[in-house]
Amino acid sequence: MKLLLYIFLLISYGNAFAQTEIDWLNFEQLEVKLKEEPKPILIYFYADWCAYCKKMDRHAFKDQKVIELLAKDFYAVKMNAETKDTLVFDGARFINDEVETHRSPTHQLAKLLASRNDQAFSLPALILLNKDFKVIDRKFSYLTSDRMLELLKYSR
Repeated sequence: MKLLLYIFLLISYGNAFAQTEIDWLNFEQLEVKLKEEPKPILIYFYADWCAYCKKMDRHAFKDQKVIELLAKDFYAVKMNAETKDTLVFDGARFINDEVETHRSPTHQLAKLLASRNDQAFSLPALILLNKDFKVIDRKFSYLTSDRMLELLKYSR
């Protein structure tokens, strides 16, 4: 009986320190972190109306293996692609210049990092960058937990 209690306590103790959600950064925080310790970066662009973004938030980004891999090997940035905020990153100022003219206005920073020459901007958009901020991969669709893990493992 004591052995069973001991095992239960060890498991409970270990789970108490497991990270249970992704520590999403904004671009200002990312800039500080990159100066402290360069790491690969996952940038996730979403919008409030995006059904597949919400589904990834509920599933892939709640998967314990995804959370642990991101915490260990990456910086994770989550940004609403339609934000009206002015953002400063790497000394450059970015705005959403489509706010007054488009129904779904896309922020300059989202367009810069997640645009494709041959297709319109679409969500969800996942951008993987190496520690030198060079693009490793881009995905423009819903990813299951398994596909997210494959992408992250390949990009380390």
